[in-house]
Amino acid sequence: MKTFLGFGKVLVLATLFSLTGCGTYNRLVILEQAVNKKWADVQSVYQRRADLIPNLVSTVAGAANFEKSTLTEVTNARASVGQVKLDPSKAPTDAAELEKFQQAQGQLSTALSRLLVVSENYPQLKATEAFQNLQAQLEGTENRISVERNNFNTAVQEYNTALERFPTNMLNKMFGFKPRPFFNAAPGAEKAPEVKFDFNKPSTSPGTTPAATP
Repeated sequence: MKTFLGFGKVLVLATLFSLTGCGTYNRLVILEQAVNKKWADVQSVYQRRADLIPNLVSTVAGAANFEKSTLTEVTNARASVGQVKLDPSKAPTDAAELEKFQQAQGQLSTALSRLLVVSENYPQLKATEAFQNLQAQLEGTENRISVERNNFNTAVQEYNTALERFPTNMLNKMFGFKPRPFFNAAPGAEKAPEVKFDFNKPSTSPGTTPAATP
């Protein structure tokens, strides 16, 4: 009789564990897919920015005596971004990979910010409709990048927190779920950037510098 009762308790515990495991697995699948969706959104807005750059460079290159080094910097930075290959449909699990991606995007952001600041010294360029449209689209895209990065970090936080909670933390390794790294603020991001020019023209006020989004 005692043996039968003992077996019954084990069976009940095994059933509860099985039900808990199924519920945990399903929840982690949902949270993981949410992270991947937010990652795809991030990739989409970064791609939107990359697609705008060739037209921007072409438009700016038509301005007389425009600083060529600035255009070269933007072109090279865009090429560097293209060399960082990450799956656009699946958020990275390697923090080092995400850091390389973020650094490349940060260099491009800096180059674009410099280009827009330098363009302040070319009133005829600024007055063209093509440049105004591209600038507005680029600034809108930069804002969207910031929004999507924050949304991604929120999804990652919820997913990573779920992995650490009991009893999920006892099961996630069995299911193969791994924590995802966050986008981090670039070192010194809390300080306003200092813009310096290498040509003899009056500089614009720091307030005109668009915020760079890595």
